Amino acid sequence: METMKYALLTGVGSFLGGASRYLVSVIAQYALRTGYPVSTFLVNAVGSLLIGIVLAFWERNSLTDTGRIFLATGILGGFTTFSSFSQEVLIMIRNGQLTIGIIYVVSSVVVGIALCAAGYYLAK
Repeated sequence: METMKYALLTGVGSFLGGASRYLVSVIAQYALRTGYPVSTFLVNAVGSLLIGIVLAFWERNSLTDTGRIFLATGILGGFTTFSSFSQEVLIMIRNGQLTIGIIYVVSSVVVGIALCAAGYYLAK
């Protein structure tokens, strides 16, 4: 039953985060009069800042597991998956796994871009 509760919290949070990402992107594009990369960068940067705050509150027991899952996995995961990636790397570094963290960063970026290109060219 706990799993279903967390799944529902993640789903509701993801909806809120995804809708917020869209609205922030539209507002940023309108206000800054620029296109896609700037709004995406802004969303990713803000999401990373916020997930760091959530992680700190959770580590000092100011936030329950339920709250962290709703905020980090749900809202911020829906807002941007980059924030979840940033949290994972930070946890690796804090746990003394610097080499694994670097490998994870580099491989995620390279594989992500390569698969994006592969999908694009396969669909074209």
